[in-house]
Formats: sequence, structure tokens, C-alpha cells
Amino acid sequence: MPSIDSLAERLSTYLGPDQVNLVRRAYFYAEQAHDGQRRRSGEAYVTHPLAVANILADMHMDHQSLMAAMLHDVIEDTGIAKEALTSQFGETVSELVDGVSKLTQMNFETKAEAQAENFQKMAMAMARDIRVILVKLADRLHNMRTLEVLSGEKRRRIAKETLEIYAPIANRLGMHSMRVEFEDLGFKAMHPMRSERIRTAVKRARGNRKEIVNKIEESITHCLEREGMQGVVIGREKHLYSIYQKMRGKRRAFNEIMDVYAFRIIVDKVDTCYRVLGAVHNLYKPLPGRFKDYIAIPKANGYQSLHTTLFGMHGVPIEIQIRTREMEELANNGIAAHWLYKSSEDEQPKGSHARARQWVKGILELQQRAGNSLEFIESVKIDLFPDEVYVFTPKGRIMELPKGSTAVDFAYAVHTDVGNSCIACRINRRLAPLSQALESGSTVEIVTAPGARPNPAWLNFVVTGKARTHIRHALKLQRRSESINLGERLLNKVLTSFASHLDKVPAERVQAVLGEYRLEIIEDLLEDIGLGNRMAYVVARRLLSEGNDQLPSAEGPLAIRGTEGLVLSYAKCCTPIPGDPIVGYLSAGKGMVVHLDSCKNISEIRHNPEKCIQLNWAKDVTGEFNVELRVELEHQRGLIALLASSVNAADGNIEKISMDERDGRISVVQLVVSVHDRVHLARVIKKLRALTGVIRITRMRA
Repeated sequence: MPSIDSLAERLSTYLGPDQVNLVRRAYFYAEQAHDGQRRRSGEAYVTHPLAVANILADMHMDHQSLMAAMLHDVIEDTGIAKEALTSQFGETVSELVDGVSKLTQMNFETKAEAQAENFQKMAMAMARDIRVILVKLADRLHNMRTLEVLSGEKRRRIAKETLEIYAPIANRLGMHSMRVEFEDLGFKAMHPMRSERIRTAVKRARGNRKEIVNKIEESITHCLEREGMQGVVIGREKHLYSIYQKMRGKRRAFNEIMDVYAFRIIVDKVDTCYRVLGAVHNLYKPLPGRFKDYIAIPKANGYQSLHTTLFGMHGVPIEIQIRTREMEELANNGIAAHWLYKSSEDEQPKGSHARARQWVKGILELQQRAGNSLEFIESVKIDLFPDEVYVFTPKGRIMELPKGSTAVDFAYAVHTDVGNSCIACRINRRLAPLSQALESGSTVEIVTAPGARPNPAWLNFVVTGKARTHIRHALKLQRRSESINLGERLLNKVLTSFASHLDKVPAERVQAVLGEYRLEIIEDLLEDIGLGNRMAYVVARRLLSEGNDQLPSAEGPLAIRGTEGLVLSYAKCCTPIPGDPIVGYLSAGKGMVVHLDSCKNISEIRHNPEKCIQLNWAKDVTGEFNVELRVELEHQRGLIALLASSVNAADGNIEKISMDERDGRISVVQLVVSVHDRVHLARVIKKLRALTGVIRITRMRA
């Protein structure tokens, strides 16, 4: 077991004596606080914080992080207040402990929601000080190393959470060594038999491969010496979880994966990396399309390296990574490799630290926009996927996006306002659909228009959490403003029947009614009315006087303009169009659904003022409306083309068409045509009637 003395000795190699003494002091404080407490394994509880501090010492973390590691369970497990830690160790350490401290369990509807809520709080703590996540990761790593003492179900739950959240976070922060250990420990806990089988197979394969590995290693080393270049050649082992993922994801046999020989060449400077690349390409033939330059374009987590695949002796594939010592250090420990904590306000973080800060800032933005914790965690999980595409802005700036991203994801990555006002895109200077998946190296240009709004259909193809969250947020705001607008019109229509108006209602009466409904502002009440959750005539009666039970008379219908947006929809059963007599059905949560006055689906509630409201079409109604027509005509060649050209001649547009034969002579065609109003529909029908062989045209209604 590691002791505080052995830890202090290790720390003295990179920390000053005063800082080492502060870490010692934090240890003795934790030992006293946890006195009498034991872990499930039977050891004194203080062994856990000490082990967490040792993990952080491996990464050469600063003294405040190590102190927070020692004290990270004190607030929750011992009843010592945060203020006591502040007075003992200063505000920075107590804030770190507070951020890392296991979060108090709340009563949630589901376990998933509780985990999501915890992660949301962790994200906020990370934003205050990114060291919180590093201490949290070290805490989780030690818990994963000592998982055997827990019950099977609890083991699997913790392993699943580690694989889904903590391993991707470690990867996102560039901490390769920690990610590999998380994945292998999580895999072992989730699937012990599969893990053991693969481990045994790898051991067996390692013995069989030894001779070939040594030969390849020797030939690469001789090649470097011949060219006069210094470099260390290391055979690289694939870890168990990545073998398992490849076997499952790519449906490949174990032997196929183990047939690939992987090596890493570590050199002194960047210039040598490219010279070594040239040398190994001369030694063995490179595989076309398998070269990646992550030095010129680093991965989102700061990872840098040259990757190439070669045909070795006897045609065996060889994967080679070439990097400098600094890149190797950064690849293994990521953000913790060169810890740069801001000692003053004007000192800016650099490299992987700046990237990590940027990522956390993005997470916080997602958290503020997300509707709930589950929506937030869904967005973050999407963002944690490691595969990226690299695309360019028209000015040549590189943007990193997850694989499968579209122009809409790109637009939101540039700026939220660009995403919200996006109407089209150009990929490599050619117009392309917004839903087209982007490929690395493409130049993407976004076309925007003032007043444009996000389209709900975008949610079907966007990939990034940022785009998804901002689209949802914009649609919620749009829906709210449209609901408030409609609610105000509905309420004022009823108030007019009582010779009143919302502006004439005394402010104290409005406040009293809001208090009754437990709402804060009048906009919330108007939104409820617009969404159909409250009846305008009931609210009007409450606003005017409590005792007035007289129902308002249906005085004058409400005018529909066609621009009401998301809170107004047109019934698919009877497809009303401007000019038709219409009625509005108030559907809770959806707003108003417009039906034909004669629609059978609402015949029973047609005269119920709580559910239906009389409507008419405004003079300046805009938009296109779908109508279903049934055309019976004699069968003839080129029938569909004839119908399409007739509808087109009347400025109509066919949305859908289907045909069946009644007998060999007569055909029945169902058309869904978009028109502006009844006059336009009459023009379309007139054009269709002029066709030879048309027997009957019927407008389909419920």
C-alpha cells in the first residue's frame, strides 16, 4: 500500500517543500475526518483519497489538485462543512472539493435522470475550474480498480456509466492512458468471460507473433540508423476493449485484427517526423489512402501524430505512428501533460488546455440551452464521439466536427446566429442540400437570410449536440411567441364580447388571476391559452369578475392569416383552404387545429364553446394549402404526364399521386395538389376537366 511518505517523496521531484507540506497537511486532515470509516474491502477509508492523489501525482498535477484529491469525500461523508475547509486550506481547494464531492442524491423519476442531473452539475463545476474533472476522473479510476468487492449489478452499472461517460471524457481531454484503462476495466466488469477469452487469445498470439515483431522492429531501426536519424521504435499493443469493439463493429474475426502489426516511432523534433515518414515509405510500400497527418491538423483533443499503413514483408500490414516526445506525453496524459493553471487573469491557457477550456465552455452553453438534464446528456454524449471530419470555412479556417455532420452542424459551430438564419449552403462552391454529410477537406459556405428561422426537420439529420440544442431552443422560443400571439387574439376576442379589452383590465385583477393559476407573468397565461391548455372564455370571465357566470356570445369570428406558425395546423382529415367555411378546434398542448365547418370528425363538439371557436380567413392570407382530388377518367397512354402538365399550367403543384384501375377502361387517380385558395383550386379543376376522357373530379373530405 502506498503511504503519505512515499507520495511526498515522489512529489518532491516536481513540487516545492511548502507545497508538499500542504499536501501532507490535507492527508492528515482527511485521515482524522475519516477516522473509523472503512471501505467495502475492509481497508481504512483514507487509503482511497491517498490512491487518488497517487494517480494525480503520476500526471504531475499541482498541489491544489492533490489536496482536493485527499479531501474529496470529506464534505459528503464526514459532515465537515465547506466553510471549515475554506478556513483550513483556502477557497480554491474548498471549491475544488465541492465540485468533486459526490453529489447528494435527489429524488428523480428515473435512475437515468439522476445520473444526467449529476453529470450536469459536474459540467458546471468543470466550467469553474477544469481541475475538478481531472480529480473526478482519478477518483473514478481508483473506484474502477477496486470494483471486485461490489455486487454484480452495481459493478455493471458503474462500468456502463464509465464506458458511456468517463472514458469518452478522458478521450476528449486527450488522456489516452486513462481512457484505455477505463475501457479495459469497464469491459472486464461488463463482460468478464469475453474479456478473459480475448486476454488469453492475445497472450497466445503475442507468443506466435514475437519473431515477426522483432524482425520488423529491427528493419525499421536499421533504416533510421542508415538515414542518420535518432528515434525509438516500440511495438504497440492493441488494448482488449478496442479489439472487442472492432470484432463487433466491423464483424471481423480475432485473427484478422491481430494480423495487423502496430509500431510507434518517437523522435526529437517535428521536422524529423516527416523525414522518418519518407524513410519508412522507402522501406515498405505505403497503403494508398491510409496516411493521416494529425501534426498539421491536430484532433479536437490536441492529439498530434503521423499515421501511415505499410505493406510489410510477406504482405503483412504494418500500422505506424510517428511523433515527438512531447506529442507522446500529450497523447497519454492530454490536458494533464503540461498543466497550465491561470495564475493571473491575463495569462491565457495554450494548446490542449485551451481546447479543453473551449470544450467545457461549449458544454456549459449546451447546459443552459437544454430543456432538461436528459436532453443535455444526449447532446454531450453525441459530442464525445471521437471520430471527426475537418472542413474549411471560405476564409480557410479549419473546423472540427463529428463524423456525419451536415452543413447545419457547421453553421451552428461557426455561430448560433449563423445556424438560426441559415437557408442554404455551398460545398466546394456548389449548392448542396443542407442534409448532406460533410467530408474532410471540403470548403463549406453558409447562405443566410435575415428573418429566417430554424426548420423542425433539421432535427432529423443534425449530429452535433450544439446544433440540436440550439434548434430545439429556437423552436421553443418561436412556439412560445406564436402561442402568446394567438392566445392574446383569442382572449381579446372573448373580452370584446363583454365590451372590454386586455389593456382595460386593471393590473391588480390580472395579478390576482395569475396568482390563482400559479403563473408569474401574463405571457405565461397567454401562452397557455394559445396552446389550448386553458379556455379563453373561462380566463376572460375570471379577469372581468369572479361572480359573472354569463358566457360570452360568439361575436365575430377570429381571422386566420396563415402565418400563425407552429401553434396553428390544418386538419388532414378535411384539408381546409382559404375560402372554405372553417372552425377552430383547441387541442391541449398543440394549439389550434383548423377544420372545415362541415367536418364529421368535430360534428359532436362543433357547438361547444370550450372546444371550438368560429374562424374566418383574413383577406391577406398567405401560404400554400394541400387539397386531395379524386379524378376518374378513361385509361390512356401518358396519363400521369397529362395530369401533371394540366395542374402545372394552372400554377398548381402535385405533392402526391397514386392510381388504381377500376376495370381495364377506367382509371381512378388520387392527387394531392397544393393551391393558394378556392379560386386557385377552381382554376386547377377547370384545367383538369378540359382533358379528354375525364368523367368526374371530386374533392375528398372526411
